Amino acid sequence: MPNYPKGERRRAEILEAAFDAFGTVGYRNASMVQIAADCGVSRAGLLHHFPTKESLLEAVLKQRDRIDNEQFFAGGTSDDGLDYLTRMVRLVEHNAAHPGIVSLFAVLSSEASDPGHPAHVYFQERYARSRSWLRRAFRDLEQRGMLRPHVQPDGLDVEFLSLLDGLQVQWLLQPDAVDMPARVRAFLSRVLTEVA
Repeated sequence: MPNYPKGERRRAEILEAAFDAFGTVGYRNASMVQIAADCGVSRAGLLHHFPTKESLLEAVLKQRDRIDNEQFFAGGTSDDGLDYLTRMVRLVEHNAAHPGIVSLFAVLSSEASDPGHPAHVYFQERYARSRSWLRRAFRDLEQRGMLRPHVQPDGLDVEFLSLLDGLQVQWLLQPDAVDMPARVRAFLSRVLTEVA
């Protein structure tokens, strides 16, 4: 762990423990008491940094998005559709080496289908953003003549995200039977004339 001041280091330890708990047992089954124990702080110490379980969940999700954006999208998305999809494949490759990330999003996105879940709006907005970025990428590729002749861009955003979500669940259940990056590349090779 980086050499942060004590308060920041403690906050990072809490976020790591919460990430593991939410990704393993889900938000509803995760206990603030257990998260505190997992990172060696008192419940009061945990509440000092995160006064509610909802604030802790929000911080975990925002941190994951921030890390992904910095690592794979340089803080933004590319107007070049092929570049964007190439970055998506790299993200899938990264996630395939980090089952905790895949588990966190698979478990929480499923739980968050309940409108009363504290991450419901987060996942609605996240999917809307992802569909928008993918629509833009596929439209760019259509304009550049890079979609195969039989492929229409409408709906590719939803299909692509559905593929990713389905692959994640199958991979979590049988990691040796499902090669997520290979399946994503195979999908892209069926719709694009060129795959980076």
